[in-house]
Amino acid sequence: MKQHFIGNQWVAPSSGDAIPVIDPSDGQPFESLARGNASDIDQAVGAARAAYEGAWGRLSAAERGRLLQKLAQKMLDHAEELAQLEARDCGKPLRQARADAAAVARYFEFYAGAADKLHGETIPYQNGYTVLTIREPHGVTGHIIPWNYPLQIFGRSVGAALAAGNACVVKPAEDACLSLLRVAELAAQVGFPEGALNIVTGYGQEAGDALVRHPGIDHVSFTGSPAIGKLVACAAAENHTPVTLELGGKSPQIVFADADFEAMLPVVVNAIVQNAGQTCSAGSRLLVERSAYEEVVARLSVAFGKLRVGPASMDLDCGPLIRQTQLQRVVGFLEEVRRDGLPITSQGQVVAEAPKTGFYQAPTLVRDVPPGHRLAQEEVFGPVIAAMPFDDEAHALRLANGTAYGLVASVWSRDGSRQMRLARKLRCGQVFINNYGAGGGIELPFGGVKASGHGREKGFEALYGFTVLKTISIKHD
Repeated sequence: MKQHFIGNQWVAPSSGDAIPVIDPSDGQPFESLARGNASDIDQAVGAARAAYEGAWGRLSAAERGRLLQKLAQKMLDHAEELAQLEARDCGKPLRQARADAAAVARYFEFYAGAADKLHGETIPYQNGYTVLTIREPHGVTGHIIPWNYPLQIFGRSVGAALAAGNACVVKPAEDACLSLLRVAELAAQVGFPEGALNIVTGYGQEAGDALVRHPGIDHVSFTGSPAIGKLVACAAAENHTPVTLELGGKSPQIVFADADFEAMLPVVVNAIVQNAGQTCSAGSRLLVERSAYEEVVARLSVAFGKLRVGPASMDLDCGPLIRQTQLQRVVGFLEEVRRDGLPITSQGQVVAEAPKTGFYQAPTLVRDVPPGHRLAQEEVFGPVIAAMPFDDEAHALRLANGTAYGLVASVWSRDGSRQMRLARKLRCGQVFINNYGAGGGIELPFGGVKASGHGREKGFEALYGFTVLKTISIKHD
């Protein structure tokens, strides 16, 4: 059984209970995790508080940066090991897992360099006063990491928090913990003080709830569904704990007739197929100008028909979904599509070598989806894209903004004025023009509006969320 990692040591769960780790590629258990509870969370928070008030808190910003850089290099040295863990744990194709392992190292490189550049300001005030601001860490931060991108979301959340000087307690999703436990072990090896980084595994309703409600937590970072995000926000409010919430999306890709279709097509496909569509920023709605609609759908149908799905180790276009319940959710959407008579234009193929016990769903293109249909409004979290036509810019904007979400959008057009008009009017946290995702965008602030949450991760902006601004007024005349 993989134990908790608290105070740079492996710690058995206080309950003695374990959670099986299931390989999504074949549906079989291959490891077990400690089933954490409130007692384990309390121990981890205590270790983090001792670190913050002790060895970790005494480090200068430059010293913190050096430790983050050492960890980044250590992760690069163990990149293949981390990728193999991530692929088997999450079911994602190996090349995607390798990209995630490279990304987490890059996050720590970025925040290592930013650690000593988090500056305050001086403020012009009355004569006889000097007024300045400084940024201070919250103290102990709690991080609830989802199962779809454990390494990447750990990097953008925990990396920024550590760079700002916080000590961290991390609760990964019970479906995918192995890579993060290994990273915590590597952090101890490169010299992180005891308690600076702690990992408690377990179920959300037990360990996760205890973490959010713990009075010793000074800030919570959560990535997950809007429904659970509400519960997290309400629970944190009991202690007036600030939260950063990244809660998913129903992101539109808006394609105009003047777009470069050759450049657009592979990006649109990848934006819904990557990680089997289990991505908060998945481009799950395709909005196409009516005059180009049939051509774009036809091209996309051919591309989807060529996609292959199989075990993570086969490194195909798409791997399995994370678990049986997630597969059932996606299948439920498609059953509703069929009942409502919507055209399923094209599907990929699950290869014969894929174990029958794995959680596989072929990528699916559905056309002519009404804007109010559940498929156009709700996050599927699977490789299913909903295509629909629009008549003009105003119509495209109504469709794009016409969901409860607001995370990411893209505009495909050669018209520079149109690009900026739509970018300004789209209600979301990121807009990509003639691209999508910008290769991971580690330096680019990321977050949403509306049901997609609030606060920003990634880039330098994330450091502001993990600090508190203090104003100091000095009277000297």
